[in-house]
Amino acid sequence: MANQSGQIYGLTILSPIKDDPHATIGHDMAIRTYLADLPRDERSPLATLSSTHLARLVVMDDVIFVGAPAREEHLKSRYLIFTSNFDGDLDTYLTRMATEVPEFVENVWQHCVGYPGVKNPAEFVSYMKKCQINTTFFFADVNDKTVQQRLRALQVKAELTAFIEDNQGRPPEEIQKAFEWFMDAIRSVPAPLPGSAKIEVHRTALARGGS
Repeated sequence: MANQSGQIYGLTILSPIKDDPHATIGHDMAIRTYLADLPRDERSPLATLSSTHLARLVVMDDVIFVGAPAREEHLKSRYLIFTSNFDGDLDTYLTRMATEVPEFVENVWQHCVGYPGVKNPAEFVSYMKKCQINTTFFFADVNDKTVQQRLRALQVKAELTAFIEDNQGRPPEEIQKAFEWFMDAIRSVPAPLPGSAKIEVHRTALARGGS
């Protein structure tokens, strides 16, 4: 399927933005203002959707096409571009957007033509799918691991690197003992939150067997 790579789905949605010449603030500017104030770490609304690998929202003003014979063609409206890579199927993801982050969805898509609201998630799913553009060539660098599995792998890598750095020069028998403790202790380290700015390394507690 063109929109999928393994278990990862690549979503692209273009929603036409309303054009109201009588509005105090243009709908495109209202979207930009709201998005500019959103947190970009684990507090981001899209980070709370635990299956989201990455997501982006962009307001597109115009795309000028110069055809032949020479002429300019423009978009008939501004568009909101929403792209997301996530685990699982499309209907489930869009339903979760409507039910888990409804305030975020409302604040963004209320400025788009035809938006039905989120009170009926099925209508929202249908609307978004009407605005969807098929991904013709979707590539995921890791397409068989969930968000949580990838975060956990990055965490283990960071912790192991710190362990190696902190145990340089120690006698082999001490390193072996410390590593055995490390392997047991790493299982209790809290997993990183989706959207975290960096992977926290608990090197003090794990470096020398807790000593």
